[in-house]
Amino acid sequence: MKYPSIPDLKSLSEQLALYAQLKHEKGASGIEPIFRQAQKALETCIRQVRALPESSIRSAREPDSLHKIRLLRPSGPRQIWKTFDKAAYADRIQGALLGRFAGCTLGAPVEFWTVDQMEKWAAEIGEVFPPVDYWRAIPHPHQIRYNTARCDAYTRSKMKGVPVDDDITYTLLGLLILEDYGPDFTVDEVGKAWIKYLPMACTAEDIALKNLKKGIPAAKAGAIDNPYCEWIGADIRADPWGYLAAGWPERAAEMAWRDAYLSHRRQGIYGEMFFAAAIAAAFTVKHPVDALKIALTEIPKECALAQAVRWALHIAPRIRNYRQARAAVDRHFAGMSPIHTINNACLSIWGLTIGGTDFTKVISETVAMGLDNDCTAATAGSICGVVVGKKGIPARWTRSFNNTVYSYMIRREKFAIDNLFARFTKQAQRVFQGR
Repeated sequence: MKYPSIPDLKSLSEQLALYAQLKHEKGASGIEPIFRQAQKALETCIRQVRALPESSIRSAREPDSLHKIRLLRPSGPRQIWKTFDKAAYADRIQGALLGRFAGCTLGAPVEFWTVDQMEKWAAEIGEVFPPVDYWRAIPHPHQIRYNTARCDAYTRSKMKGVPVDDDITYTLLGLLILEDYGPDFTVDEVGKAWIKYLPMACTAEDIALKNLKKGIPAAKAGAIDNPYCEWIGADIRADPWGYLAAGWPERAAEMAWRDAYLSHRRQGIYGEMFFAAAIAAAFTVKHPVDALKIALTEIPKECALAQAVRWALHIAPRIRNYRQARAAVDRHFAGMSPIHTINNACLSIWGLTIGGTDFTKVISETVAMGLDNDCTAATAGSICGVVVGKKGIPARWTRSFNNTVYSYMIRREKFAIDNLFARFTKQAQRVFQGR
């Protein structure tokens, strides 16, 4: 998909402000009408862009409703575990959660860094790259993330539990939704949970949360004034549904749809459905790639995400390291937002194809690829963690977790990891029992 050439409007806006300041300092008048003129022109352009007709062909093959999505899926296994296998689940749910926590925590300090920036930082602090352990040090250690955690809490010497991050918070929130409303929760109930637990959000989630607070119904909250509706925010919320519908990709994708619909549309929805199905399938396979192939059967066959996933899997044998992965994404998706569902999904896929069942290689290569790399590494770590189980994750990735996970949710700031294992197991049994 070739994007249109977009002028540097941000730079033009900054120049307008700077020259206006300069002219004001020199005694010029008539500045404010020019600002109003510029604002009006931009608002007119936004309305014109939003009013442009969309491709009817693409709309037909990329529906938002669950019923229509299912009509466009390729054939698939749908449900692999016919009953809940508690013994098989036990080690894999531990690997899933610990893998997600580790991948996210490794990527969080270097989120959106370029490959070159990460390589230079690793050299400066004397670390190998891609990283094979948590960062020894990070710039600006005193800065606060999510109004809660100092940045040095993500380093291996200062870590005292799993530090706070939105990727992890949404995993915990999915569990709370099941506990509060049961497996047949609705989009409206997802909205109620957000109001109850989330003090803040980003991009599409921020828009949806604000819309909910304005009284807009949950079914419409993701569709109003939301240019982020195909970004990665929904796909980072996929994991709890895969954990809770282990071995049942169709059910995982269905729950993911109900969660995603609150804030996203089209590729945003498909991203959450795809990774939820992949995680559910991972409970039944011996290699992560097999789970990815099963997950493709739960989203529309010809949607843009499915096409990108098939492309990523097709060229995966030629993608042997993080540099090749990032270069391939930059070429193939030139102009796409670095926070989009599609390009980041490809990086998670290549992290898994490069690393396979070598957990350290999976998360280190994925983080080294850049873009939204706490998200991509969390997803890759989750899928690999399900496949290899707790025993397949080297102890250095989990020893500083101290049985504790932190979040920024309202009145839910801390969770015990062993308690999370038990709670996910209990709710997964409810999903299979249908109550």
